[in-house]
Amino acid sequence: MSFAGKTAIVTGSNSGIGLGVARELARAGANVVLNSFTDRDEDHKLAAGLAAEFGVTARYIAADMSDPDACRALIAQAGACDILVNNAGIQHVSPIEDFPVAKWDAIIAINMSSAFHCTAAALPVMRKAGWGRVVNIASAHGLTASPYKSAYVAAKHGVVGLTKVTALETAQEDITCNAICPGYVKTPLVEAQIPDTAAKYGMTEEEAVQKVILERQPSKQFATVEQIGGTAVFLCSPAADQITGTTISVDGGWTAL
Repeated sequence: MSFAGKTAIVTGSNSGIGLGVARELARAGANVVLNSFTDRDEDHKLAAGLAAEFGVTARYIAADMSDPDACRALIAQAGACDILVNNAGIQHVSPIEDFPVAKWDAIIAINMSSAFHCTAAALPVMRKAGWGRVVNIASAHGLTASPYKSAYVAAKHGVVGLTKVTALETAQEDITCNAICPGYVKTPLVEAQIPDTAAKYGMTEEEAVQKVILERQPSKQFATVEQIGGTAVFLCSPAADQITGTTISVDGGWTAL
């Protein structure tokens, strides 16, 4: 299987899950557009590295996913969009009564509304091309909940709902839309939290991973960015042509509980 000639835009992709997804799409032959809100030399070097490693065209476009106009401009600036991966996201943890309004607004804008704006801009491009795949990176928290994560849980539930509506509106076209719902994924951000968590609970780092961080993940193993990327590649492949409007959990059994 090759996505040669296809262009994939991955939001929030200069690190973590987004970069992992972009790498796997590039490995499968897609030209890729990386994105985040920064515009640093290292961002553009990431794209150049993918291009050199996989023999594809890769570039980085800075766009603030909290800004609706910037979301839509990203699609326009890319010039093509066969595969859209809505991945951009942030997190904040606080009880509802203490949740900062600005944090709520930012999480809803970046985690949910950006998926709407990017999809709205991408669908006409996909329709003109006669083919398209939208993959939304939701979360186990798009299917279940945890305390103190009201904005994140609300946004990810919204992404799952948007996925279903997008699928229904494109059901008779060669366009699909699905959501991947990861549990805990081993990213640099998560790895950086392990020592602090261990110190907080007076545990070894391994105990902190097993008993605290992965408490709700029955496999007691992190998912990897390569696994999330591989799932995205599958959802864009011919094997998934009749998979649309659904969620695929990559959560070690979390949502089976």
